[in-house]
This record gives sequence, structure tokens and C-alpha cells, in this order.
Amino acid sequence: MIEARHLRVLRAVARTGSFSAAARELGCTQPAVSQQMKALEKSVDTPLVVRAGRGMQLSEAGKVLLKHTTGILAGLSAAEEEVAAIAGLRAGRVRLVSFPTASSTLVPPSVARLRGAHPGVRVSLVEAEPPESLAMLRGGECEIAIAFRYPDSQGGLTRSAPHASPREIRAEATLEAAAAQAAYDWSDLVVRPLLDDPLVGLLPQAHPLAGRGAAEPVQLTELAGEQWIAGCPQCRGHLVELCSAAGFEPRIDFATDDYPAVVGLVAAGLGVAVLPGLALDAVRSSGVAAVPVHGASGGPAVREVVALTLPDLAEVPAVALMLDQLTGVAASR
Repeated sequence: MIEARHLRVLRAVARTGSFSAAARELGCTQPAVSQQMKALEKSVDTPLVVRAGRGMQLSEAGKVLLKHTTGILAGLSAAEEEVAAIAGLRAGRVRLVSFPTASSTLVPPSVARLRGAHPGVRVSLVEAEPPESLAMLRGGECEIAIAFRYPDSQGGLTRSAPHASPREIRAEATLEAAAAQAAYDWSDLVVRPLLDDPLVGLLPQAHPLAGRGAAEPVQLTELAGEQWIAGCPQCRGHLVELCSAAGFEPRIDFATDDYPAVVGLVAAGLGVAVLPGLALDAVRSSGVAAVPVHGASGGPAVREVVALTLPDLAEVPAVALMLDQLTGVAASR
């Protein structure tokens, strides 16, 4: 008989490549991992891992079993949550994975509302950005993933180094387009739209365009000659795409995942930036002017922020309530 704990060990070994690394990830000893793998191999009566240099890799049978592991563990998680919810939500658990700006803006009031109504439901949070957060959801490591994507982007994902030129970033994004598009395919998930997060231009307060408002938004082409400060990798890739559509390549002198650093660099007069609106809500923006920005399409660029879960998990009462709270908080913004 195959046991769920053995499947979790198999998944950890496949992900880490060794028994010792899997033991560290699972919080147990290396001999314990070895024993559970032997028990699993005995259950299926065939080897599941083989040595590869100093590490381990799955055998053909191991790969087949791993393919079914995600669905099995997700189904078990859904069953556990439904059983815990029988007592009228006096117990239960919701594990959230969220990108940083949503963690500081949407998550706190949503969790507070849920706890206020159902204090017995435990809610936990870890931070990860898509596509990693989607992999965690599909892997049974959380019940809800709060994610984003750029509707007008080819994927918006680039792993280029901060000093990479716009040409290098765009070339890398092209090579990764198919993989990025697959990572942002949500067709197998339940999608709960939360909000459209508009992109906002950040300018030094002394900038000639700093006084612009909604009636006269700044066009990206008006910033073509500026030095740019780019944000997270996905946002950086999307910035290059937007500027390319507007007919120019941005000169990116600084790139950082830290939004307060972006604000500080702009405030010091070292460049301009375009950031999602939620990012501005999450940091102090003193010393900069926030202006509406329109791209080549003539309208504001936005990123789509959603809450995602698996179809089985969407029926779990605690998960459904958490989705409702997130939707309510997003609608009130």
C-alpha cells in the first residue's frame, strides 16, 4: 500500500536530488528518508531512484509515480480540509502564498476579517511570486496563491541580471516566451479576479512632468530619454515590452526587487520608474511624484491580480471564505 508520507518523501527527493537535502527540507533525518524510500519501493516492487554522481534521480517508474503524486496529495489535502470544516469552521487551515505587495496590502485585512468571524481557522502566509507560487499551489504546498500577470505581455518573465541591457532582456524574454506562457496558464485552476492594478509613473518631484494628473497622463514616449529604474524581474520584462511598443528602448541604469529602494533612487533624482499601484501603497513615497502613465495603446497599463486555487480546494469552506474575504477587500480599494 502506498502511503501519503512516502509520496511526500518521493517528491522532496525528486525536487532536491538527494536524501540528505530532502531530509533538510522535510525536517527529518537522512536515515528516515532512506527508510521511507525503501518502504515505498517495497510497496511498488521496483526501484524508484537511482544514483547519479553524488546525487539521486528518479527511475522511469519513479517519474511515473511522481506524475500522479501532485494530484494525490492535493486530493488528500482537500479531504483533510473538508473533514476539518464539518464542525462549522471551528477548525481548519488555509495556507496562502502571495507576492510581497499583496502580502502587505490585500492579505492583512482579509485575514483579520476571516479570523474575526472564525477564530478557529488557522491562516498562514509565505511569500513567492509567479510562476513559483503556481508551482507551490499545484504541488499541494498551499490552498490559495495570490498572483499577477500582465494581460498584454508575452509572459513578462525575465531572469536577466540587473545590469543587463534592454536588448539582452528582450532577447532572453523571447527565448523563454513559451515556458513563461505555460507558467502563466491558469486553465486548470479556479481563478478569482481581485483587481486590475494600474501601473504608475514615479518621477522626482522637481521633474517637469511631475504635476501631471488623470486629465493629462504622461505618455511613455515623453520619458524615452530618461534613465530608468526597474523593479522585479517580471515587472522589468514588462517595462521593456511597454517601451518597445512605444518605439524606444529604456536605458535601465538600476534594477532592484526592493520597492523602497526604487522610490529612494527616484527621489534622489537618479531616474524614473513605473511601478504597480499596490507597490506604492506598500511603501512610503516621500520625495517622488506619482503620475498616471499611458502606453502605446493609448490607455493605462495594468497587471491582473487574482487569487488562485485548485478545483477540489475551492469547495472547502475555509478556502471559499478566504477567497470571499480577499475579493471583498480588493473591491473596497
